Amino acid sequence: MRLARSIASLLIVIASVAACADLPSQGYASAPRVAERVEYGVVERIDLYREGSTTPNGLGAVLGGIAGGVIGHQIGSGRGNTVGTIAGALGGAYVGNEIQRSSQKDRYRITVRLDGGARLELEEVGEGELRVGDRVSVVNGRAYRA
Repeated sequence: MRLARSIASLLIVIASVAACADLPSQGYASAPRVAERVEYGVVERIDLYREGSTTPNGLGAVLGGIAGGVIGHQIGSGRGNTVGTIAGALGGAYVGNEIQRSSQKDRYRITVRLDGGARLELEEVGEGELRVGDRVSVVNGRAYRA
């Protein structure tokens, strides 16, 4: 009897919540549209820079060296253990440094002279599809060849 009342109460609460909910008639409500801002101009300058730290801080090499040393220490015994530790530390330091270096991305800072005379600087990741002098359309902060 108690179980039946609990289930009935739960069903009434669920029905009440569902009746109060403002659900759209055709699925989920769509996200609000963002107004597109389109401007036209000419690429005036392109600068390449590397995202992230410009100076190596050695953190990747240090962490890799420690990890490699610990792993190398597990190999052999006596002198073999010492050699494994040193070789593991050196190899780990090299691998850690390469991983840190490869995590940096090439980015481009593009300066566009808009038709109205203003300059606009954009930052993009890519292979440099644009060239100085290209006519571009700038849509929501991204340049496309026009």
